[in-house]
Amino acid sequence: MKSSISLTWRRIPERYRLEGNECLSCKSSFFPPRAVCPKCRRKGKLSPKRYSGKGKIYSYTRIHVPPDGFETQAPYFLALIDLAEGARILGQIVDCQENDISEGANVESVFRMIQKDDPEGLIHYGFKFRIVK
Repeated sequence: MKSSISLTWRRIPERYRLEGNECLSCKSSFFPPRAVCPKCRRKGKLSPKRYSGKGKIYSYTRIHVPPDGFETQAPYFLALIDLAEGARILGQIVDCQENDISEGANVESVFRMIQKDDPEGLIHYGFKFRIVK
């Protein structure tokens, strides 16, 4: 079986499936997956966990000066999101106006283009979030 760059990227669970970990000792959930629980520091008691993608905005900011490769998307919004299952993650907010975004607003994950390498190069996909009204 041939391997390709896109196939390799799809095998990274946190990039395409919102998959993290749950500590079986302290019941904490976190994303992206870690080798050691950041709360209780115990090794070997971690279990993979898939997240629904539903959650609430904890905090957000507007990005005016983006990093290289994201210039065409500016300005855009990034938010810390508390997922329903307990993990807190960072994600871009899309498909809304600035006045729709607020702390505590309900969101859900959507699968979108993240970045293009160049006009004829690789297109990177992943999750972003939109407001649920």
